[in-house]
Amino acid sequence: MVELIKLICTRRMIAVLLLGLSSGVPLLLIGSTLQAWLKDSGFSLETIGLFAAVGIPYSLKFLWAPFLDRYGLKIFDRRRGWIFVFQLILAGLFVGLAYTNPEKSAFSFSLIAVLISFFSASQDVVIDAYRREILSDKELPLGVSLAVSGYRVGMLLSGAFALYIADSVGWTNVYNIMACLMLSLTVITVFAPKVETPQSVSEMNLVQSVLMPIMEFIKRKGAFYILIFIMLYKIGDQLASNMFMPFFMEMGFIKQDIASISKLYGLCATILGGILGGWILLKIKLRTGLIGFGLLQMISTACFCFLVYCPTKLMLGCVVVFENLSGGMGTSAYAAFMALLCNKKFTATQYALLSSLMILPTKIFGSATGYLVSYMGWTNFYIFCALIAIPGILMLFVKKWWQ
Repeated sequence: MVELIKLICTRRMIAVLLLGLSSGVPLLLIGSTLQAWLKDSGFSLETIGLFAAVGIPYSLKFLWAPFLDRYGLKIFDRRRGWIFVFQLILAGLFVGLAYTNPEKSAFSFSLIAVLISFFSASQDVVIDAYRREILSDKELPLGVSLAVSGYRVGMLLSGAFALYIADSVGWTNVYNIMACLMLSLTVITVFAPKVETPQSVSEMNLVQSVLMPIMEFIKRKGAFYILIFIMLYKIGDQLASNMFMPFFMEMGFIKQDIASISKLYGLCATILGGILGGWILLKIKLRTGLIGFGLLQMISTACFCFLVYCPTKLMLGCVVVFENLSGGMGTSAYAAFMALLCNKKFTATQYALLSSLMILPTKIFGSATGYLVSYMGWTNFYIFCALIAIPGILMLFVKKWWQ
């Protein structure tokens, strides 16, 4: 434990943790928090639903990631310069959104929300790349878990905390407070460790910076197996989580219980699981961790069946904590694996591509989960979600691609 604390308290790890927080803050400000603002403003459910489209840039960030890989700014270094500028822009956009009336200026309101999404996705690209480049291979699993923990805290501040204070301070002040938070995080960027830019990067033109990361990856041994594994490893718990809210409500839990147990306890369990997973990966091989954590994820998904037969608060708490704990451990190993795959010359582009590929199955099959529940019932649905995790775990035993 002393060794873990020493590792966490280094300048690199603290920077990674707080930059993770910077990544997490914008997401809900254009997601559920924005939806609550629109609901208070009297917008219809259909219109509120359309606002989900403002998050599209998160799925397309790989398109401009090569530009961020190839070019840097004259302040700080290739990574910190972009992060600093994006943080300033996001703070300004939060203020802009705060003083835009959604009822009177719906177009301007929507445009600012899309811009927040674009610059937030761009910030994520550079922060992911910075984390890979600043940490050694040994430090990476723990660093990833700290970044995920910071990300979750950022979401807590822009989600639950923002909703909690909205009634007393108003939506304008909520977004102004978030702007001040984002502005304060620029201090972390200024004092974060410097990353050196490889000489070969500055010699590439833009076309090369787009093609070379893809070609370099495709030429690797087992590239096809790697891509399939990335899509399969977390598909089970991702699809299962798609239906958590209607499942909890159908089991008779009230919204307050869902919020306190699934959000607060779940968040704490996710953070604990991420840090615990990162610490364990310092002791064991990454492949072993992926297998063990994957099995835990599969079991925790199946445990939701217990709620069908015993829908109590205690059972809800146990199942949610177990699922989030194992999910945090699995995410730390999974994200570390993807980061280790990235060539440091093309970190931003390759990680953006891999992370986009990670959520592709959920985007494709997620809309069908409601139909699956209607056809199978809740028990069989969660058993199904547990079982479809098996192919991803079995792939870890195929030696053709794992080195």
